[in-house]
Amino acid sequence: MEKILNGIDKDIKDLSEQEKIEYIQFYFSKIMQVLELDLTDDTFEDTPRRVAEMYVNEIFSGLNDDNFPEMTAFENSYEYSGMLIEKDITLFSYCAHHFVPIIGKAHVAYYPSEKVVGLSKINRLVHHFARRPQVQEKLTMEIADALKDSLETDDIAILIEADHLCVASRGVKDTNSTTQTSYYSGKFEKAEIRKEFLTSIE
Repeated sequence: MEKILNGIDKDIKDLSEQEKIEYIQFYFSKIMQVLELDLTDDTFEDTPRRVAEMYVNEIFSGLNDDNFPEMTAFENSYEYSGMLIEKDITLFSYCAHHFVPIIGKAHVAYYPSEKVVGLSKINRLVHHFARRPQVQEKLTMEIADALKDSLETDDIAILIEADHLCVASRGVKDTNSTTQTSYYSGKFEKAEIRKEFLTSIE
């Protein structure tokens, strides 16, 4: 803890997960003190540790490349050539501008070429990129790029619909608006294929 008082004394990339937790715990306690919260109150005394562990191990775990899901692809031996859709994937992320939640769902589709991937891997991929401070447009592109690499195909479609609490709970305080982003490539650039996808996820 003495090292923390003197600031971070080595490259951030060299910090262990436990060291990151210790740093965040220390500095979050300072934020709470500035807000005049009593850290001796049993309501708050363990909050800095809980927040630090949550940041590193859970909601921002996608910042650690070691946590990238293993995208095991299989040969498309059964020669399935139709559209495959994984829809209504639960999405929890945090706004990069205000660090408040983004809550929504993602719909992902692709046309297999020579490879297919286990269905749960698509969910894990979405969750991985969501678990970092995000901008929804960037999140959409990150999922698309990773899926293309794993499946070795350009025939990808992604649509994300999400509520941003930075819009609902502060600023304009609009609780009714929803943000939608999409990405289409390969076959999904054709209007009839895109329409089939959109109709399927309604």
